Amino acid sequence: MTDVHLNTLRQQIKSWGKALGFAQIGISSTDLPQAETALAKWLAQGYHGTMQWMATHGAKRSQPAQLVAGTLRVISARLDYWPDSAQEPWSVLHDPQQGYISRYALGRDYHKVVRQRLQQLADRITAAIGPFGHRVFCDSAPVLEKPLAEKAGLGWVGKHSNLLQREHGSYFFLGEIYTDLPLPVDNPSSNHCGDCQRCIDVCPTQAIVAPYVVDARRCISYLTIELRDAIPVELRPLLGNRIYGCDDCQLVCPWNRFAQPTQVDDFQPRHGLDAPALVALFRWNEAEFLQRTAGMAIRRIGYECWSRNIAVALGNAPSTVPVLQALHLRREDPSALVREHVQWALQRHAEVKPG
Repeated sequence: MTDVHLNTLRQQIKSWGKALGFAQIGISSTDLPQAETALAKWLAQGYHGTMQWMATHGAKRSQPAQLVAGTLRVISARLDYWPDSAQEPWSVLHDPQQGYISRYALGRDYHKVVRQRLQQLADRITAAIGPFGHRVFCDSAPVLEKPLAEKAGLGWVGKHSNLLQREHGSYFFLGEIYTDLPLPVDNPSSNHCGDCQRCIDVCPTQAIVAPYVVDARRCISYLTIELRDAIPVELRPLLGNRIYGCDDCQLVCPWNRFAQPTQVDDFQPRHGLDAPALVALFRWNEAEFLQRTAGMAIRRIGYECWSRNIAVALGNAPSTVPVLQALHLRREDPSALVREHVQWALQRHAEVKPG
């Protein structure tokens, strides 16, 4: 294809992406030397915790052509997820009898939604030019999504390590199409965090150990989603009522005053999980958990870790009769992991007279 044809195709791809509901499409080259160096340093410091898969793919994560041979460009896409029908986040976080779930996880599993739309975009390109080399991703392979999106002009990586965009904040998902098409690239985004460090100051566990550096071992999203073992005892009181993920660093970010509500109905809350009662959640059996989280990202942590997280939140809740009853009912839970966290929660209440 000539340069003229490639430039026309580039504009068409952006237009087709918008028609599919993406907020923005950008195109980048594949060289990521700075991100590669930063990743190696982060891994060397052990900040990935038990996420061994972060270190097992070698150069495939930072060198796209190592993952998909022949890759010359990366088409990055943003899809807004902010669920405007959800309960106001701070009202839930300030009510210790409710459980807080990160707003991205309240609806349908984003992996499926984003990948389907990216595949539709790839199919549209195929219809226009014929078969071409490509592979679609959404948080599903060793891909440095945020550095690639930054390079493609979709935003900049903020001090909390999330991607930020001046007109949309940070409440969006990312996805990519690796391709062998030598498309013209977009200009990278510039950083607009300035002197602000609200995200660093608000982090409940002080997981942002330096600007742009997160120690996952202290991050509540890691502790409640990725970690499969016991949550460190010293961090449990700091989790508060956060039972799946954490949004604090995004909630205080000034750029999120520009966040746009999602246009995807699938991302709206399901089963009242935007402001659920902890006691009610803890009474779910595994069949109820599987049924009520069907098609949602929450299901991936499994019933055991779900119960572990809620036990911690109940340990941080007021010492009411319903809270204590809910914990006592699961003192002999079949899971040793859950039993240990239930016992911790009961010990937390031992010195407080039930209300």
